[in-house]
Amino acid sequence: MAAHAQPLGGATPAPPRVPPLVEPGPALGGEDLARWSRHLLLPQLGADGQRRLRNARVCVVGAGGLGAPVLLYLAAAGVGRLGVVDADAVELSNLQRQVVHRLADVGRPKVDSAADAVHALDPGVVVVPHRTRLTPETVGLLADYDLVIDGTDNFPTRYLVNDACVRLGLPEVWGSVLRFDAQVTVFWGRPPAGVPAVQLRDLFPAPPPPDSVPSCAEAGVLGALCGQVGSVMATEAIKLITGVGTPLLGRVLVLDALAARWREVPLVGCGAVPDGSVSAAARPAASASADAAPAVPTVPTVPTVPTVPTVSARELAALLAAAEAGSGRAHDGVLLVDVREPAEREIVAIPGAVPVPLEKLLTGEHGLPRGRRVVLHCRSGVRSERAARALLEEGYTDVAHLAGGVLAWVDDVAPHLPRY
Repeated sequence: MAAHAQPLGGATPAPPRVPPLVEPGPALGGEDLARWSRHLLLPQLGADGQRRLRNARVCVVGAGGLGAPVLLYLAAAGVGRLGVVDADAVELSNLQRQVVHRLADVGRPKVDSAADAVHALDPGVVVVPHRTRLTPETVGLLADYDLVIDGTDNFPTRYLVNDACVRLGLPEVWGSVLRFDAQVTVFWGRPPAGVPAVQLRDLFPAPPPPDSVPSCAEAGVLGALCGQVGSVMATEAIKLITGVGTPLLGRVLVLDALAARWREVPLVGCGAVPDGSVSAAARPAASASADAAPAVPTVPTVPTVPTVPTVSARELAALLAAAEAGSGRAHDGVLLVDVREPAEREIVAIPGAVPVPLEKLLTGEHGLPRGRRVVLHCRSGVRSERAARALLEEGYTDVAHLAGGVLAWVDDVAPHLPRY
């Protein structure tokens, strides 16, 4: 879930004076005064700030490890309208960190589970569920909100959200977590006059190569860390809405949870051009959300990438069954290779698979025989495809990988095994 790279920075700019993002809503009633009395006691916030919160429209992209605490704290704080964007259903492995969901929610859409949790805190919050994956065609839904919070766990969506927020002039609270490390900041590509412009592409100008950064599903994450980071993200959202304090614009908080150490890294933005697209200094060759088609650069000829054959989980099961029927051993003639990490194999494994680390396959230090059919697999099919392509480039001819990985095997062949 994290983009781990050193931020691009320079001298720390003067703290920006950011006006309140939202106008005050209606006057507070009697029950409101009791509910938010602890906010009303804060002179920086008071009734005016609470009315701004109640009038705010915040879209939380991702109802997972980061989105869960953000949703709960913003609902408790009194934000009047919360959009929730997530296409997934609740899984058992989510409950370790995604505290907005409960055991009874397993199998339900995350947006529905999140809406129920928010309404259990405050029935007066309007929850708008968006059960969809953000694409260039759907990302326009963000225009209905005052503020976007990005709690996603994949690079294409992060850059899509960023580019849409730049185009729409929306501030974005951003966070990422992986293992015991985290980063939090605020982006605003087209802020009000006098506020420095900064966005994701100033921090990471382009997405990393596919599969170069492991996901939380592959590397793990400390569940409580998601609560720490989500709480900071919710605080930044409240500050932006009400105009209280100094937001994390131009600053990235970096957390090492094992050392219990926060540090701050300055971030200087390249700015945004008037039409809302990313400035030339930071813009990649193409952007899914650009208003106009970018200029086409001269691109060198790229060698043809070999197509990687796939087998489905059911096809693999039939292949192994046929081999077993012919020889009494399921893997005769088929070498099933597991490229995952040891901790992943301890959770769930396909019987008879041979563990070979992905790194050894990519460097050619694997010692796999050339006279057998090789079928590789990982959790979801991303790493195994990369490993299979490496073998094909080495000259192996009978290579395939399991489409959908272990997750597909559990879903289609062995539902008694755990998903992770």
